[in-house]
Amino acid sequence: QVQLVDSGGGLVQAGGSLRLSCAASRSIFSFIAMGWYRQATGKQRELVATITDSSTNYADSVKGRFTISRDIATNTLYLQMNSLKPEDTAVYYCNAKVLASPTLNYWGKGTLVTVSS
Repeated sequence: QVQLVDSGGGLVQAGGSLRLSCAASRSIFSFIAMGWYRQATGKQRELVATITDSSTNYADSVKGRFTISRDIATNTLYLQMNSLKPEDTAVYYCNAKVLASPTLNYWGKGTLVTVSS
C-alpha cells in the first residue's frame, strides 16, 4: 500500500507562483512514474506533468510555466507553478504508478489551487 500526501495549494493572483508537494510513504524508486493531474469543476481529470527515471512530460497548456521534480532523499514529488493563470484553477492530485499487472495507480487526496484574475 502507498500513501501520498499532497499539499501546497492556495489562493494566488494571476501571474503568481505556487509549489505543490507530494510526500510518499515509501521510496519513490519503487514507482515506475509519478505525476500531477488536475480536475477543474465540471471537467474531467487531466494530466499536468509526469516524471520517470529518464524523462519528464508536460501538458501543452503548462509547458514553460510548470516544472515537475522529485527528491529521492525525502521521497517527495514537487510541482513548481509559475505565471499562473485563472484557467489553472483546479484540484491538483499527486499520482504514483507501481509496476504490476495491471499497473497500480495511487492518488493523493488533492490540493486546491485557485488563481484569481
